[in-house]
Amino acid sequence: MKDIKFTGDARPYHLFVVESDVALRDMLCGYLERENLIVTPMVDAAEMLRRVHRVRPDLIVLDVGGAIMSGLAACRKLRAEGDRVPIILLAGNSEEIERVVGLEMGADDCLSKPYGHRELLARVRAVLRRTAITPGTPLDSSAFIRIGEYVFDVAARSLSRGNKVRVLNTIEYTMLAELTTNAGIPLSRERLVAVSHLREDAVSLRAVDAAMVRLRRLLEPDPTVPVFIQTVRGHGYVFVPAITKIPA
Repeated sequence: MKDIKFTGDARPYHLFVVESDVALRDMLCGYLERENLIVTPMVDAAEMLRRVHRVRPDLIVLDVGGAIMSGLAACRKLRAEGDRVPIILLAGNSEEIERVVGLEMGADDCLSKPYGHRELLARVRAVLRRTAITPGTPLDSSAFIRIGEYVFDVAARSLSRGNKVRVLNTIEYTMLAELTTNAGIPLSRERLVAVSHLREDAVSLRAVDAAMVRLRRLLEPDPTVPVFIQTVRGHGYVFVPAITKIPA
């Protein structure tokens, strides 16, 4: 099994650490940074939800408590939105129900307090190993997805109609892949920015709208009245057609 290395990578892994206890948070962040991880400390889950689509982390270490919003509620909200960002919950040692509920809500792992930093690091490695896929890539990378008169070839990153093939650029591809993977689920513009750009990129939400204009010109019979990629006012976009997977 391929190991997850934190040293020598061109793009070090970026973690959000959400913990209200200042001393514990500082100690944990210092340890993870010494392990060559990029760490963004946060006071509570509400702050994390405000920032998760602007600066996309590879994994979130999330305390289940919280004065404004609990970590459990934040985990439930992300999963309800279709967000698959990896999450490790930190729960009180005596609160078994929190650990069970957290896993049922879609957390990738749950660790009881008090915990050793080396154990948490091992859990981080394990979760990253299980979830290390390119953002925006559909789970079935061999799929052919019909969109109207076009066929979206996931592996080839292209759209084809008859003998004509159009290879998508990275932004168009990752956005279309994210939308088709989450068919019927409205995705925010912030999330589409996060999956289609590097963490270092400074991108405005208009970049999403511009890419959607290009995709609609390719896919829609009438781009001014979109059928396949529809706008969700005040939120983002949703992919709505019935998807037919064509046998490879």
